[in-house]
Amino acid sequence: MSMTNEIYSQLLKEKMYFDQLDNGLKVYTMPMEGYTKQYAIFATNYGSIDSKFKIMGEEKIIEVPDGIAHFLEHKLFEERDGSIFDKFSELGSNVNAYTNFNSTCYLFTSTDRFLENLELLVKFVQSPYFTDENVEKEKGIITQEINMYKDNPQWKVFFNALRAMYHNHPVKIDIAGTVDSISRITKEDLYTCYDNFYSPHNMTLFIAGDIDHAEALKVIKMSMNERPSNAKIIQRVYPEETNSIVQDTIEEHLDVSIPLFNIAYKDILNNSTEDKLLNRDISTKILLDMLFGKSSELYSSLYEEGLINDTFEHEFTGELGYGYSMMGGESKDPLLIRDRIHKHIELLKKVGLSKEDFERIKRKQIGEHLGYYNSVEFIATTFIAYHFKGIQLFDYIKAIKKIQFSDIEKRFLEHFCNSQSILSIISPK
Repeated sequence: MSMTNEIYSQLLKEKMYFDQLDNGLKVYTMPMEGYTKQYAIFATNYGSIDSKFKIMGEEKIIEVPDGIAHFLEHKLFEERDGSIFDKFSELGSNVNAYTNFNSTCYLFTSTDRFLENLELLVKFVQSPYFTDENVEKEKGIITQEINMYKDNPQWKVFFNALRAMYHNHPVKIDIAGTVDSISRITKEDLYTCYDNFYSPHNMTLFIAGDIDHAEALKVIKMSMNERPSNAKIIQRVYPEETNSIVQDTIEEHLDVSIPLFNIAYKDILNNSTEDKLLNRDISTKILLDMLFGKSSELYSSLYEEGLINDTFEHEFTGELGYGYSMMGGESKDPLLIRDRIHKHIELLKKVGLSKEDFERIKRKQIGEHLGYYNSVEFIATTFIAYHFKGIQLFDYIKAIKKIQFSDIEKRFLEHFCNSQSILSIISPK
């Protein structure tokens, strides 16, 4: 029998509740009194990069076609009797799902009949229905989706950047797979992945909104099916990846009026603990804002010269096995922007970073993070993203307050090496 634990943040003055069911499912709720919206997300620690794995203690490596996690997400919405979308719509809620590199998530938002929606979410995610016929039908649908993204400039400039950085790691492969890999998926492949990765011990359910933890927990327990939990530990098998990039420039021509570009810095691989992973995440995001944010000297000069516009953005992605900083947007001269960024990086390595900029950006990011707690969507999706890396959401505010200027200086020298950078361009035909 599970025992409810309260997790309280003194800094945020917020709390959440946690239970782990007998079958291994982890359930977290964050009651937000007075909010009209409820948000529930049922997630599995299984993404597009997990196409090769084995069960702990067994020698056999299981390899399935690329794109199968995304394919499986699509297929779970199909039932023997009608559409899941229609059932949620009848309850007055919106249901959705997404697959990324590291997780697959099923979610709904509601303003009424929350417990009924929760019951439906838990039940449909546990009810796979795969047949030879419906798998073949889905191949046609996803093939159309893949072909559509081939002509999407934003999608192509991003994945081309990943391909320019990574030699072997599956993060360089499109989340949906390829037309060839999709054609090889069978219902047996789908059940193999479902049985291993959709086992309750590999899944987490998070709820935010004006809800009662005990009531939600009761519905979840009643909605769990009798499928025995597969408590076997999954070992994900990834190919060896070097720190070097594949190529420093990659260009493709599509129907765009202004070139699109992404400049990325490949992270140095290391075996980070959860604490180091969080420190790396925060310090890099502060650095990116210091270097390329709208208040930075470089951004101002590039913008005033017309080399970038309001589409220019930056982000950091840091996982246990890969990571990169990426910035980009539209520009008439991406090559010149890369040159300017490289020179700016080298200059700052000589003259040093600004401690005043660090303090200002740190305060700004603390304020932004606190403001995000007004959004049930932010709380739920961010919780899941950090949770599968072994990081608690409430730890973020403590970690950012602890960040020192020396952490930023060290991270700057370690990460922003121009030899580790690539440029991806989508140019007009």
